[in-house]
Amino acid sequence: MIKQSLQHKLQQRLSPQQIQLIKLLEIPTNLLEQRIKKEMEENPILEEGNDEELSSQEEEEENKEKNDEFSMDDYLNEEDTPSYRLNTQNFQKEEITNIPFSVGSSFHEHLRMQMGLRMMDDEQKQLAEYIIGNIDEAGYLRREIESIVDDIAFSQNIHTTDEKMYEVLKIIQNFEPTGVAARNLQECLILQISEKCEKNPTDENLKMASSILKRFFKEFTKKHYHKIINRLNIREERFKKANEEILKLNPKPGSAFSDGISKMNYHISPDFSLEKVRDNLKLSLNSKNAPSLKISRTYSEMIHTYKNNKNKNKKREKDAILFVKQKLDSAKWFIDAIKQRQKTLILTMQAIIDYQKKYFLDGNEKNLKPMILKNIADITNLDISTISRVANSKYIQTHFGIFSLKYFFSESMQTDSGVEVSTREIKIILQECIDEENKRKPYTDDKLANILQEKGYLIARRTVAKYREQLNLPVARLRKEL
Repeated sequence: MIKQSLQHKLQQRLSPQQIQLIKLLEIPTNLLEQRIKKEMEENPILEEGNDEELSSQEEEEENKEKNDEFSMDDYLNEEDTPSYRLNTQNFQKEEITNIPFSVGSSFHEHLRMQMGLRMMDDEQKQLAEYIIGNIDEAGYLRREIESIVDDIAFSQNIHTTDEKMYEVLKIIQNFEPTGVAARNLQECLILQISEKCEKNPTDENLKMASSILKRFFKEFTKKHYHKIINRLNIREERFKKANEEILKLNPKPGSAFSDGISKMNYHISPDFSLEKVRDNLKLSLNSKNAPSLKISRTYSEMIHTYKNNKNKNKKREKDAILFVKQKLDSAKWFIDAIKQRQKTLILTMQAIIDYQKKYFLDGNEKNLKPMILKNIADITNLDISTISRVANSKYIQTHFGIFSLKYFFSESMQTDSGVEVSTREIKIILQECIDEENKRKPYTDDKLANILQEKGYLIARRTVAKYREQLNLPVARLRKEL
């Protein structure tokens, strides 16, 4: 049975201006310029310029413009105009997209071009095309040949055998860069060292390196060097020379292409600039983060033209004025959101600088105090989510380098004397311990924990392991050197 009932609910809703500000806060500097250009393209009333300093004539025009605004509202309300037509449509989902760019031939295109230089029949070319399509950006073929044979039969109705597929794979493995289409790291390195041996058949170090990779790859990856030396019955000096040849090989043959793309695609534009003037710090916002925008005054002339022209069709006239009003509201909201974004960025960054002033004066990481989002939220009276949005994808240029705002946030830990220190300070000391260790007998995580405890940092072995991984440092066994 259908029932009707009345309910009172208290819900928090964000206004269109708040939604727009939230989206703008999340945008990094290199995308803000694109976002502004997009808005200007969609809204003819918005234009570049600064209207803060107005001459008396411009002030008069501005007052007239405001009066036109009121008369425009009265004019639009003369007839039954639906209220929804007077509101700016700011509720559509906004997507931030990267501008596509060209960086020459891609890795896979480079491989396909080499197909034309090899003697292959039509079937082999089809198989080669399919294999190349399954090679990842690092240059590896991660799938089994048997699986590829089944897939190509199912998807393209090309029936072949494992043997034919292997023949084509061997052809591709002779392509540049050397090591491409390998199915694992061992095969990748063997392909590269084999080519070097062919070019330098008398080089004993290359021959030894090839023998190590083919016969003792597992022991080599675990750095069980003395086992290899004993089983090969060679001197340590000879092993070192062979090891040097192996270290020259590229474990990711496709990286020359993928790294080039990532470097071009990712360019840091600092949002803030910090200057040290004697013992004072001067913060400024990047000019790209503080664009000058204003409302175009040309729309008022359009209104005057339509209002003074009595011969025009009234519906067309009202549609034009309605369009102007919608764009005007949208432009004002956007300008206000940009200004609010600037204020929020400066307020947040200044709070971080004040909190970490000792660090920003000399750049010594040991002077970084423990700081979490809530600390800055309490200082600025902003929400923690707002601080998080500001810190995300934002950078500051200082006199000692460029840093992400996230870098300055860290948890705290107490020393044996009860003093609170930043976990970043502990990581710095951990890094120093590992840098200074004897590489023939690297410190285990237990030993590192004991060293830190002796220095007054109450830290467990599992915490040492966590910090070591965050520093991208391998375990003791893999740090071992001859």
